[in-house]
Amino acid sequence: MPRNRSADSAAAPGTTPGFATPGPPGHGIPALRTPAGPVPADAPAWNPQRGSAMPAHRYRPVHERVEVPVGDRAWPSARIERAPLWVPVDLRDGNQALAEPMDTPRKRRLFDLLVGMGYKEIEVAYPSASRTDFAFVRHLAESGAVPEDVTVVVFTPARRELIERTFAAVEGLPRTVVHLYTPTAPTWREVVLGRNRAEVRDLVRDAAEQMARLAGARPAADIRFQFSPEVFNLTEPDLVLEICNGLTELWDASPDRPVTHNLPATVEVATPNVYADQIEYLHRHLARRDAVVLSVHPHNDRGTGVACAELAVLAGAQRVEGCLFGNGERTGNVDLVTLALNLYTQGVDPMIDFSDIGTVRRTVEDCIRLPVHPRHPYAGELVHTAFSGTHQDAISKGLVHHARSAAELDLPLSEAPWAVPYLPVDPADLGCSYEAVIRVNSQSGKGGIAHLLQVHHGLDLPPDLRPDFSRTVQRATDDSGREATPEDLWELFRSTYLAPGEDGPLTLASLTASESAPGVHRVVCELGDGAGERVRGRYEGTGGDPLAAFGDAMAAAGYPVAVLARAGHPVGRGPDAGAVAYVRCLLGGDAYWGAGQDTSLLAASARAVLSAVNRASGDRDAVSDRV
Repeated sequence: MPRNRSADSAAAPGTTPGFATPGPPGHGIPALRTPAGPVPADAPAWNPQRGSAMPAHRYRPVHERVEVPVGDRAWPSARIERAPLWVPVDLRDGNQALAEPMDTPRKRRLFDLLVGMGYKEIEVAYPSASRTDFAFVRHLAESGAVPEDVTVVVFTPARRELIERTFAAVEGLPRTVVHLYTPTAPTWREVVLGRNRAEVRDLVRDAAEQMARLAGARPAADIRFQFSPEVFNLTEPDLVLEICNGLTELWDASPDRPVTHNLPATVEVATPNVYADQIEYLHRHLARRDAVVLSVHPHNDRGTGVACAELAVLAGAQRVEGCLFGNGERTGNVDLVTLALNLYTQGVDPMIDFSDIGTVRRTVEDCIRLPVHPRHPYAGELVHTAFSGTHQDAISKGLVHHARSAAELDLPLSEAPWAVPYLPVDPADLGCSYEAVIRVNSQSGKGGIAHLLQVHHGLDLPPDLRPDFSRTVQRATDDSGREATPEDLWELFRSTYLAPGEDGPLTLASLTASESAPGVHRVVCELGDGAGERVRGRYEGTGGDPLAAFGDAMAAAGYPVAVLARAGHPVGRGPDAGAVAYVRCLLGGDAYWGAGQDTSLLAASARAVLSAVNRASGDRDAVSDRV
């Protein structure tokens, strides 16, 4: 955004120089300072954006705030081929972001969910922060709730009395990681702590020595250590290395008893590639690298937390902290559900169970009392749903192709390779049904409408009938402004195509057919008036097939009709199964669709012809469309 104003952008009195005045009142839009500064001289002709009045000069790019080490990058060509160690922090970091923090019953329910999903390291509390957090850690220690292969993580700042209380909380836990953090970035250490680099380094070392002494006093306990320099991505790389390497040595880390160095992007300040460069630098320069678990903890201030975590893993991170569905301070912690299922769609086992994503979502919502957005990746209620006609048509065809491919490979649907347009993951893998994949509103098309009628009501509409019916559906949804359910679609189809052949002015009272000679068919029918209340007459006709013979009988009754297209299929199973027929008839120079349902295909076809005849004789503007 330019800071200078061009000479030709002088302002009217009372306005901001170089910028437009607010638009006319009464339009329901707050007064805006519409950008009206100069168009940059080097802007291409297709980009007429102008400089705004927002003071962008107040902010510094990341490269002016911290050294970003850039070497021979390896992460751009790396691939993620196995899941990192996922560490949910919903019970600590996520809990601190709630207006109403969880109590012990809610925390326990969420802890049990995380264990059941397969998480093996879970950050459970900041025990020195509140009586509730301390009590929950004691509950885990005393209730036997922690399985043999699960490690509990607890969080503490570098303060002696808080470290003491943290160790008191974890007494009796089978396995524990004590997570130490302190501000290290210039703004944080100078403004928050009021200390310089050397003083912060000494503060961390003093806290780490205290932790080592307290753990040493419990030789039977399994206690490991973790350190987070906050905010890592704004801290000088040499200071991070100095502190982390000193702690690795102090805590005598080894491959079988590693230290975790957690490098948080506590506040996102740059594009994800910058974070990847910073992580790769530490990955290459940390001492005793085989004795260090390199961990990351991205937040989502710029909306790129997921990308930061993925690039960090490419750059050497082995462990990722985050929250289910991304709950956390400000814009949230990184979203572990999205991260894990992103891997899943690449054929990588996330090593966490998401096969009942609805239960996971509802449990988290109940515990944290915040909703998951309906369009949340993979887990939102609408995430597998398509309203767009083109999307619906592609998905419907894709599901048919998937079923055909599975049959050809002699595999169950759940094992066949997945390749369905617009659905990166099979909803069934996440415990979701296909029922809500396609839903109809005014934006929907013929493919989605036909799909729902087939899935829910067994109707296989001919391709040429679909656009005719979709216009009827669109009028109804435009008028109502609502979504059309499968039941709504059935009622629209019934009233538009089936009902005219059953209770219109011309109805079928009886029908018999015979074949007097090969290829010569004879039909005798009685046509009724008003749902069969009065028989108009008995008519007969002949033709090359029964439907042609019925058309001849209709001509004899004074209703000349030419069948242009026909289709039909059984509905239901067993000896009592009926049939549905669809016909397109030429009547007086216009073509109309009709449909019929009866115990036989011939009777259903005859009713479909009568439907077309009755639709043609009715109010065409209300009940039909010209073809």
